[in-house]
Amino acid sequence: MAAVVPITVGIGAFGILYYIRKWFKGGVCRSKTRMDGKTVLITGGNSGIGKETARDIAKRGARLILASRDVEKTKRIATEITRESGNENIVVKRLDLGSLQSVRNFAAEIIREESHLDVLINNAGVMCCPYSKTEEGFEMHFGVNHLGHFLLTHLLLDLLKKSAPSRIVVLSSLVHILMFGIHFDDINSEKSYNSWIAYCHSKLANLMFTRELAKKLKGTGVTVNAVHPGIVVTELTRYLNVLVKYFVILSLLPILKNERDGAQTSIHCAVADELENVSGLYFSDCAPKKPTRVARDDEAAKRLWELSERMVGLKE
Repeated sequence: MAAVVPITVGIGAFGILYYIRKWFKGGVCRSKTRMDGKTVLITGGNSGIGKETARDIAKRGARLILASRDVEKTKRIATEITRESGNENIVVKRLDLGSLQSVRNFAAEIIREESHLDVLINNAGVMCCPYSKTEEGFEMHFGVNHLGHFLLTHLLLDLLKKSAPSRIVVLSSLVHILMFGIHFDDINSEKSYNSWIAYCHSKLANLMFTRELAKKLKGTGVTVNAVHPGIVVTELTRYLNVLVKYFVILSLLPILKNERDGAQTSIHCAVADELENVSGLYFSDCAPKKPTRVARDDEAAKRLWELSERMVGLKE
């Protein structure tokens, strides 16, 4: 009888944990919308959230363009997705967001080869990497997560407008709440550097970019929304110290999402019919959420936009 008690307690604890995790699993994209005849471009679609987003979009019948630095790996993922979905209309392209020249070359190729672009999902990114700089000398998080996508989106805007109604989805993160503003006085983190802060900084930039871009796109038929995928352990965490990584996993276990769950909000913003005219919002668990006051600072967003234009060479 005594042995039954700990077993019962263990089963009960497991059951409670199961329902806690189910509760925190978050929203699920329930849209059944088909994407036949549509073209969807996903950056970083060869792993994690991007891969799961690509898998879902492929099953909806879209022409899929997967853009990443590792072409061979992405080709293997494309083959896997084709085998699962039956969709053979998947194209793999090389794109290094840490090189503005690579972004320009890629965008020129897309414009030359594609007659339309219906959805652009700015999914790729880096997280908590050691201090390093992009090809043009920008701090890696800010350069890849923000500037690379800023330039890419700008270069593809005419194609997106031509394809309207079309959509842009920008992966941001809840961690933007940890920032008090954009580091305009140290945009490349040269005065001080913390990998976690640099990542959070880039995610705030993603939100501000989305907000300003939505204003500029008003009346064009192109919408843009930012998403927080949830707390998901993906390849992005590869730079974290192993002990720190597993401490975080254990402490956040009840609210961790798997990669498929983490992709749901991106998918929702890309396909849901009811969002056709919704723009400039921040989504989490497939529902609009209110970002921080800092992220809603229109003057700072405009300043960041103008600075970004100069940094990527769109303006002097």
